[in-house]
Amino acid sequence: MEFYVFLPQMRMTLDAIVERSRAAETAGFTGMTGMDHLAPPMAFQSPMYEAMVTSTWIAARTETLRVGSLVLCDSFRHPALLAREAVSIDHASGGRFDLGIGWGSVPDELGVFGVGSTEPRVRVGRLKETLEILEALWSGESFDYQGEHFSLRGAQQTPTPLGRIPIVIGGAGPKTMELVAAHADWWNVHVGILDELERMRPRAGKARLSLQTYVSFVDSEERRADIEQTTRRRFGDGPVIGSAAQLVDHFGELSERGVERVYAWFCDFAVPETLAAFGEGVIAALR
Repeated sequence: MEFYVFLPQMRMTLDAIVERSRAAETAGFTGMTGMDHLAPPMAFQSPMYEAMVTSTWIAARTETLRVGSLVLCDSFRHPALLAREAVSIDHASGGRFDLGIGWGSVPDELGVFGVGSTEPRVRVGRLKETLEILEALWSGESFDYQGEHFSLRGAQQTPTPLGRIPIVIGGAGPKTMELVAAHADWWNVHVGILDELERMRPRAGKARLSLQTYVSFVDSEERRADIEQTTRRRFGDGPVIGSAAQLVDHFGELSERGVERVYAWFCDFAVPETLAAFGEGVIAALR
C-alpha cells in the first residue's frame, strides 16, 4: 500500500505547502494532491491557489514526490489545454504527474462563475469526450473528433508524455463507472461506499483501487483525548483516529480488501511532525 497526502491548497502560504511536500517526501509518502475549485467549498472567501500551478510548484521543489489533484474539474479547462498542461508538468517533473479528473463535485460554483453546465448528464458527457480527446492528443498523431461538446480538425500535439500519465477518476455512479472502466488507471472511492466495495469492484475494469479518507494521527496516549475532541469538532465522526499501531491495523485490513493507495487528509493539516511520525510508524510497516 502507498500513501499520498491530500492537502487542499487553501488558508496557507505556498511556502507552507512546499514545507509539507518536502516533509511528505522525506517521510516516505508517494505523492501529494490538492483540490480544484474556483472558490473553496464552504469557505468562499478564503484564499486558495490554482491547482495546476500549485502542482507545478510542488514538483519543482521536490525530487521524487508525485503531484496532481483529487480531482481536476473537467468543466474548467478545454481538453486541448488540459492535455498540453499535463504533458508540460509530466516533462518538467520527470514523469511525476497524475491526472485526477472528474465532472465536478460542487455544481453551484459552475453557475456562480459561468463555467459549463450544472446538469449532471451534460457534465458526465463532456468528461467522456475530454478523456477520449486527451488520449488521442497524447498519441502525437493527427486526428479529427466530432462530439456533442467538442469538435477538432487535424488536431495534433507534441511532445507526447514521457510514459503513460496515470488517470485517476473518482465516483460511483453508473456513468462514472463506465468511464473508470474505459479510461482510468485508478478508481478512487470515498469511505462512504466501502460497504459496497466488493459488489462494485468488477465495474471498475482494470483500474486499481484507491481510497480518500480523513486521518487523525494520535502521536501519544497523553494527547489522545485532546486530539479526538479537536478532530470531531472540526470534521465530525468521519475521520479514522488512531495510534500508529491502530492505523496499521486499519489500513492493513483495507489493503486485504484490494485498496492499493490511500489519499490521507490529515486533520491537523499535515504538519511536518505528523507526516514524519506517520511515515515511521505506518508507511514503513505497510510497505
